[in-house]
Amino acid sequence: MAKRGGFPGGAMPGNMNNLMKQAQRMQRHIEEGQKELEVKEFTASAGGGAVEVSVNGKKELINIRLAEEIVDPEDIETLQDAIVAAVNEAMRQADEASAELMGRMTGGFGGGFPF
Repeated sequence: MAKRGGFPGGAMPGNMNNLMKQAQRMQRHIEEGQKELEVKEFTASAGGGAVEVSVNGKKELINIRLAEEIVDPEDIETLQDAIVAAVNEAMRQADEASAELMGRMTGGFGGGFPF
């Protein structure tokens, strides 16, 4: 009766060994890229530049700058809306940079796997 599965002698063939080395190299590149991304800053503004926010690659809000003219006690909603818009835009920039990094690192094979 023939053996099922595995490789003769339990050894990996050369192509599989090379594939494993490439996967390990890709993993190292991804980790390095993620570390670089974590310290990168993404800045966006809203309200005609009256609100400016910065987030880092870990999607942590690190700075908010408000121009005096946006701070109107009679119109808090405009300030709130401008802050939300600026934060969302900065987060979108961080997401795009992350997706671009993963696309470069994986050669387009970054997502879509069913597992």
